[in-house]
Amino acid sequence: MLLEDPHRVARDLLDRLDQLGGPESYNHYAVGWAHAMDTPYQWTKQVASHWGGTRNGTIVHWPKGIEEEGGVRNQFSHVIDIAPTVLEAAGLPEPTRVNGVEQIPMAGVSLAYSFEDAAAQERHSTQYFEVAGNRAIYHEGWFARTIHKAPWEQKPRRSLEDNSAWQLYDTRSDFSLANDLAAQNPEKLAELQALYLEEAAKYGVLPMDDRVFERMDPAAVGRPDLLAGRASLTLAEGMTGMMEGVFINVKNRSKTITAEVDVPEGGANGTILAQGGRFGGWSLYVLDGVPAYDYNFLGLQRTSVAGTAKLPPGKATLQFVFDYDGGGPGKGGQGTLLVNGQKVAEGRIEHTQAGIFSADETADVGVDLGTPVVEAIGAEAKSHFTGRIPKVTVEVR
Repeated sequence: MLLEDPHRVARDLLDRLDQLGGPESYNHYAVGWAHAMDTPYQWTKQVASHWGGTRNGTIVHWPKGIEEEGGVRNQFSHVIDIAPTVLEAAGLPEPTRVNGVEQIPMAGVSLAYSFEDAAAQERHSTQYFEVAGNRAIYHEGWFARTIHKAPWEQKPRRSLEDNSAWQLYDTRSDFSLANDLAAQNPEKLAELQALYLEEAAKYGVLPMDDRVFERMDPAAVGRPDLLAGRASLTLAEGMTGMMEGVFINVKNRSKTITAEVDVPEGGANGTILAQGGRFGGWSLYVLDGVPAYDYNFLGLQRTSVAGTAKLPPGKATLQFVFDYDGGGPGKGGQGTLLVNGQKVAEGRIEHTQAGIFSADETADVGVDLGTPVVEAIGAEAKSHFTGRIPKVTVEVR
C-alpha cells in the first residue's frame, strides 16, 4: 500500500489541511466519528447486522392522505416497504410485467395501514439483513445479529458457519440494543438463527459470500455484468454519464483505446475519453495540441504518457495500448501512445485500481464530467474537446 505508514498519513493530511472539506478532498467520515454519530446504536454503514448501519428515521408527508400532524409510528418497517406504500397511495396495482419482463413480486408491506392508527398491529414482522457476512434477523420484536467482519478488516473474524458470536435482543424493551439476552434465552436465539437461514434461502442470499474487494470485479466472481463476455466497446462523441456498470471493465487487464479524431485548424484541446475523476481514473486527452494519456491512482499517484509534438489539423487516429503485468488485481503495466500508428511516447504505470474507480464519477466521450482526472484539462465545460470525435473503441484482453 502507498500509505501504510500512519505517521505518513497524518503528515499528508496536515500538509493539505486547508484543502479538507473542499472540492480537492474526498470527504469521508473517519470510523470513530461514524460510530459517534450512530449513537445510541452500534457500528456503521456496511455493517448490516447492527442498527447503527441500518436504522434511519423516515418522514412521510401526505397532507391529503394523513390527517394527523406530527404523529409518530413505531411499527417495524423497511426500505422495501416504500414502493408498496406509494403504489397503494396512488391507487395503482403492483406491476407484474415491465417491458415484457416478468417481475419478482415485491417483498415489502405498505405502510399506509399505520397512517391513521398509531396502535395498528405491525404487518412487517420479519426481515433479514446481510452484507458481506454481517447478518441479522428481526422477528416480532426480537432481533438476533452477528458481526462477521468490519469493513476495514482484511479477514473475517470467524467462518460463516460459526454461530458462536450471535447476540439476541428484545427491541420492545431495549431501544438501543444494549442488553444481550443470548445466554438467558438460547432457545429463542436458535429459533431466530433458523429463521434467518429460511429467509436467506427464500430471498437469494445463500450461499453467503464474504468477499468484498473481489466482488467488485464481476468477471472474477460470476456476478451479473451487463457487458459480460464482450471484448470491445465502440463509443461516439456525446456519449457521457456512463457509470461503471454500463462501461466495459478495463481493470486488472490489458486494454487498447483507439480514437478517431478531427483536429480543427486552430489545434485541438480537451478530453477524448475519460473515466473516473480527481480521486481515481484515467483519461485520453489533448493538451494544447499534444496528445497524452494519464492514469490517476486514487488521487495519490498520477502517471502521464505524453507525446511531444502537436497534432496537425485534419483527421488522426490516436491509440493507447496498456499491457497489464498480470499476477493478480491492482498490478501495473506498460503504456504506449501512438499517433497514426507511430509510437510517440511510452511509460510505466506502477499501480492500477483493482475494484472501482468511483461510486459516482462516470465515463465520458469528448468531456470529463464531475471532477477532473487531469487537473490541467479540467472538468465539465472547460474539458470539452475542441475538435470532433467520430469514434472511440475500447478493447480489453
